[in-house]
Amino acid sequence: MSIDIRRAAELGIANAIAAEKTGQWQEENKDAIESWNDYVRQNGLPLAKYRLF
Repeated sequence: MSIDIRRAAELGIANAIAAEKTGQWQEENKDAIESWNDYVRQNGLPLAKYRLF
C-alpha cells in the first residue's frame, strides 16, 4: 500500500477538530436550536406557504 501517512494524519486531525468545533457550537446554541424547533412544531415554517415543493 502506498499510503501517505503524513497526509492521512493531517486529514484525521482536521476531521477531529471539525467534529469537536461542531459539537461545541451545537452545545453553545442548544437552547436557541430547541426554542426554534418548538416554534416550528407549534406554528410550522414561517414561509411555508411560499414553498414550491
